[in-house]
Amino acid sequence: MILKSRTEIRFVLNDKKISLNNVGADKTLLDFLRLEKNLTGTKEGCAEGDCGACTVLVGKLIAGKLRYMAINACIRFIGSLDNCHVVSVEHLTGKGGALHPIQQAMVTNHGSQCGFCTPGFVMSLYGLFLSNPNPDVFEIEKALQGNLCRCTGYEPIINAALEVAASNAMNEDALLAPSEITDILQGWNDGSRVETDSFSIPANLDDFADLLQQKPDATIIAGSTDVGLWVTKHFHDIAPAIFIAHLDELAEISVTPEGVVLGACLPYTTAFEAVTKTFPALSNFWNRIGGEQVRNMGTIGGNIANGSPIGDLPPAFIALDAKLTLRKGNETRDLPLEDFFIAYGKQNLQPGEFVQSLFVPALQDGEKFEVYKISKRRDEDISALCGAFKISLDGEGKVETCRIAFGGMAATPLRASSVEQALLGSEWNEATIENALASFENDYTPLGDWRASAEYRMNVAKNLLRRFYLETTGEVAQLSRSHPTHMEGVA
Repeated sequence: MILKSRTEIRFVLNDKKISLNNVGADKTLLDFLRLEKNLTGTKEGCAEGDCGACTVLVGKLIAGKLRYMAINACIRFIGSLDNCHVVSVEHLTGKGGALHPIQQAMVTNHGSQCGFCTPGFVMSLYGLFLSNPNPDVFEIEKALQGNLCRCTGYEPIINAALEVAASNAMNEDALLAPSEITDILQGWNDGSRVETDSFSIPANLDDFADLLQQKPDATIIAGSTDVGLWVTKHFHDIAPAIFIAHLDELAEISVTPEGVVLGACLPYTTAFEAVTKTFPALSNFWNRIGGEQVRNMGTIGGNIANGSPIGDLPPAFIALDAKLTLRKGNETRDLPLEDFFIAYGKQNLQPGEFVQSLFVPALQDGEKFEVYKISKRRDEDISALCGAFKISLDGEGKVETCRIAFGGMAATPLRASSVEQALLGSEWNEATIENALASFENDYTPLGDWRASAEYRMNVAKNLLRRFYLETTGEVAQLSRSHPTHMEGVA
C-alpha cells in the first residue's frame, strides 16, 4: 500500500537543487550535465563506462551520513539519482578560489597533457580521498583502474595523488564537513514512490514487489553497468523501467558461520570486505571486476540476473554451491544458482519475479577453493573465460567432493560435470589431472569470438585445472603487484 507518491525526482547538483518531472528512463547523467547544464568538464569518451572521462561523484545518505562514490556518468541514468548529491568537476575549488589540491597536484606533477581525461582522473582521486585520506600506491592504482590515460602515463598522476596524501590538504575539504546538503536530502527522504511516464522508483521492497506484479515486463535497473550499454550502444527503449538501487532492504549483508547472505542490490565495493574475509581467494578476483567506478555502481544481483555467459560472479558462486532467493509478490523461493541459467538469454524467472538475495555457504574445513579470470587486459576487462574450482580430499588423499564451473565456455555459466566425475574418488595427483582433461570436451563446446578462439578457451580451461592442482600442492603461480599483500594471478 502506497502512502505517498510524487511525479518528480529531486537531487542536488553541486550546490543547486534539481527537480525534474519530464525525463525519460534512458536519460543519462552525462547528457544532462553537458547538454542541459553546460557542465562540459565531464567528458564523453567511450559511452560504456570503460574510459573514466565522464567520472563524477554521487553521494547518498547511509546511516545518516553522506557517502560519496565515483561513478561513470555516461551509463548512469537520471532516474537513479533521486535523493542524491551529484558532484561534477566544476564544483571543486581550493581556498580563496584557487585550484583544488588534487587539481594543483596534477599541475605540479605534470599529470596532464591534452587534458581530455584529466577531469575524470581528478574526480576518481577525489572520491578516493573522501573515503581514504592516506592511500598507498596500490590503493591509488585501484582507484584509477577505471580511468584510461593516453598521454602522460600513470606515474605523474600517482605522484600527484601521493603528494596530496602527504600534504593532508584534503582534511579541510568541503564535502567532509557537515553541510546543508545532508539536511536537504534528509528532508526529501519522505518514503514516497515516484511515478513518471517512463519509469517508477518504488518506496520500499514491498512496493517494488507490487510494482513488478503490475509491470512484469518493466526493465529493472540497479547499477545500470549493463543496461546503460543497452541505451548508449544498442539504442534500446528501456521504458517502462523500475529503478531499485536505493532500496536498503536489497543491500543488506549478513555474515554467519554458515555463510554470507548478499542482497541483490549490493554494489561490489560495499560487498568486498564481507566476501573476501569469508573467501580470501576472491580478493584479487574481485578487484578485477570492472574499474572502481563500475564496482561502485554494479551490483551482485545484476551480475547474476542479466544471465551473461561471461559474467564474473556466477562461476565462482556456482563452485561454492550458492543459492538464490527469488521473490514474486509476497512469495519467495530458493534456487541453486546453477539452476538459474537455462539457456542463452533465458533465466529461471517467472513473470513479476526478481532476485532478492544470494546465500553463499562458507568453506568447510579442508576445502580448497580458487577462481581465475582470463582477459586481454588484467584490469577493467571482460572475461574471455573464468574458471572456479572447489575440492576436498578424504583421509587417503582422494577427491571426496568436487565442484568446477566455467564462464565463457558455453551459452551460460556451466559446471564441468564430466570433469568432476573423472576426479571424484581418484587420488589428487598429476596423473589424475591429466586423465581428467579429456572430459572437458564432454562438458563444453566453446565458441570463438574476438576475445578468444574456441581452441584457446579449451586449452586455457584445461590449463587452469592444472594450475589449480599445482597451487593446492604447494606450487606458486602468482605474480606480485605493487602492494606486497596483494597478489595477482596469471595463467
